[in-house]
Amino acid sequence: MQIVILNNSDDVASYGANIFIQQLRRKPSSVLGLATGSTPLALYRLLIGANQVGDVSFAQATSFNLDEYLGLDGQHKQSYRYFMDQQLFDHIDIDKQRTFVPPGDASDPIEACERYERQITQAGGIDIQLLGIGRNGHIGFNEPSSGLMSRTRVKTLTKATIEDNARFFSADEYQPHLSITMGIGTILDAKKVLLLATGANKAAAIKATVEGALSASCPASALQLHRNAMLVLDEAAASQLDDCDFYKHIEAENQKLQARLAKG
Repeated sequence: MQIVILNNSDDVASYGANIFIQQLRRKPSSVLGLATGSTPLALYRLLIGANQVGDVSFAQATSFNLDEYLGLDGQHKQSYRYFMDQQLFDHIDIDKQRTFVPPGDASDPIEACERYERQITQAGGIDIQLLGIGRNGHIGFNEPSSGLMSRTRVKTLTKATIEDNARFFSADEYQPHLSITMGIGTILDAKKVLLLATGANKAAAIKATVEGALSASCPASALQLHRNAMLVLDEAAASQLDDCDFYKHIEAENQKLQARLAKG
């Protein structure tokens, strides 16, 4: 894994947005794997700004979201389809017919999961997958104990995740305890994975991901198996890593190498 440690959350968002912009410039028809939650919001705002001034286009792109609450249709204000429309898709030049989110209102969720896997395959696979990380190390809605080679499926949310997400629901509002999520194996199929983490509340999960054992108890640790996974962290999220200075040294040397290669 490539570990990038930056000063603050604004730097993390800017770094991540630039990776997506460069991806779309290299391959305008890129297949983007997208995520919801609070972490990617600043990145999405930067992408919207870049699109509106003509620095990047999504016109040929396709997107697949990681997950969705089971039991919510796309018009529900707590659904992830609604979130993506409000926070990104409605503000950029993407064809919404090519923006895919697992169908939370599917009459046959099992078949819907299988269909989602087929759709990803038919699109040519995901070029770059954006991830956040939960306090318990979950990626997507792959909670601890998830199979490291799992595929898109229905998943029960842990109490910790339900509690973390309760802030988005009013006291009298239905909060789902089930989801449809890409599996860990599905995520690992992406050509590149970009995980963003900010804040001290993510520090323990980041330590387990980077320096812990490969284990279903920390689903994000599966990224140790990926040949092109990048973790972009602020200082707070990196604060429990044993040797931040070493990771910063590695990244500095990597940047020197990339600059040298760019010069030919």
